[in-house]
Amino acid sequence: MTNTPLYTRLFLCSVAAAALAAGISAPKAHAAAFYLQDQSVRGLGRAYSGEVADTGVEALWWNPAAIADTPNEMYIGANAITTDATARDTGSTLTGPLGTRPVGGSRTQYDPVLFGVIPNSSASWRLNDRFAFGLSLYAPYNFTSQYDGDSFARYDSLKARLTTLDLQATAAMKVTEWLDIGAALNTEYTSANLAQAYPGIIPGEPDGNLDLKGSSYDFGYTVGLRFHDHDRISLGASYKSAITHDLDGRVELVGSPSVAALVDARSNGTAKFTTPWIATFGGRYRVLPQLTLDAQIERFGWSEFSSIDVNAGPVLSQSIPEGYRDTTSGAVGLDYQVNPQWVMRAGVGYDQSPIRLAYRNTFVPDSDRMLYTLGTSYKMTPRLTLEASGAYVAFKGTNLDYSSTDYAGTPLATNITERGTVVGNAKILSLGLRYAY
Repeated sequence: MTNTPLYTRLFLCSVAAAALAAGISAPKAHAAAFYLQDQSVRGLGRAYSGEVADTGVEALWWNPAAIADTPNEMYIGANAITTDATARDTGSTLTGPLGTRPVGGSRTQYDPVLFGVIPNSSASWRLNDRFAFGLSLYAPYNFTSQYDGDSFARYDSLKARLTTLDLQATAAMKVTEWLDIGAALNTEYTSANLAQAYPGIIPGEPDGNLDLKGSSYDFGYTVGLRFHDHDRISLGASYKSAITHDLDGRVELVGSPSVAALVDARSNGTAKFTTPWIATFGGRYRVLPQLTLDAQIERFGWSEFSSIDVNAGPVLSQSIPEGYRDTTSGAVGLDYQVNPQWVMRAGVGYDQSPIRLAYRNTFVPDSDRMLYTLGTSYKMTPRLTLEASGAYVAFKGTNLDYSSTDYAGTPLATNITERGTVVGNAKILSLGLRYAY
């Protein structure tokens, strides 16, 4: 967004907030950029290492073929996420009409990402011996953060809220004794609200403030297949489409005292951006009657998020580059059947960040991470199973080295040079219930 006109940048933030808010501030959960993978308690217990090759309603996010050859099931789960993160200023500056000065304010921000709970649920129904139908509700992008009003990061973000709901309708078919296939329609609702500060021109004067909102309904699809021999080996593959989001947005800007008369503004419009496709491959291998090994690899088409195309009339319409790159993540894990009622799980995973250094700031300071997990399932009755999982996410420390310009194209043009570091980790605790009927 460097050197884009003032109102284009303001409006861009408004209508693109839903795409970016999940990555605002310090590192969050275990999936890259603004994608959350917390869609199964069972899956978290083994670091999501075998979901595309597993069966039942908890695997539907990764593979719509998962219910083709299983009993009717219902599932509900929740994932509580906390972060321990620190962002530090190492020399951020403002350069405006009156020269260069430090951004000022607090140079250290602790735990800007607020505690959050990610829900998910699914249900499946068998139509006959060959066909099944499923309905699932997910929150793949869901996030809330808040910076102190005097934080050095205030010109990127003061607060952010993102809410997404993904309703997935699935149809699956048992083609042969060894092949299952499935397809799903994903309907996604996205809503976001973001506030950030705007710098004053005169040193020491109060900041201005930007408040913005955006929302949309959009559609995508998922297809998958699963090969299995029922006893020992299961292999799965799926493709989740990119989703193009057309957001309606609104922004309100109140300038600092010295520029309020020139920049106070309100604007409506639309913007278009695309979230990534996801190709997933994995397998499960029962090496012993009690022990199953799991592995999974995912390729993310983050290069789909190459730009945000703003449509707000002849002056504001622009295509803003984002520069994301495609990434690969992988995980391995195991399931151990302690007894007929009790299963233990463990896993480790690696996730690569799609954000290049030139685009990394306190707004999206995403970094590579490792995921370490443990989990368990206990069959309380022949139909009801209780599940619990926990995870520790270790983020690679990252630098902030980013520049942008507010009031670009005017005599008030102010360059913001952000220099800093971000370190952190996250903890996830998940609980769920699965019921066969």
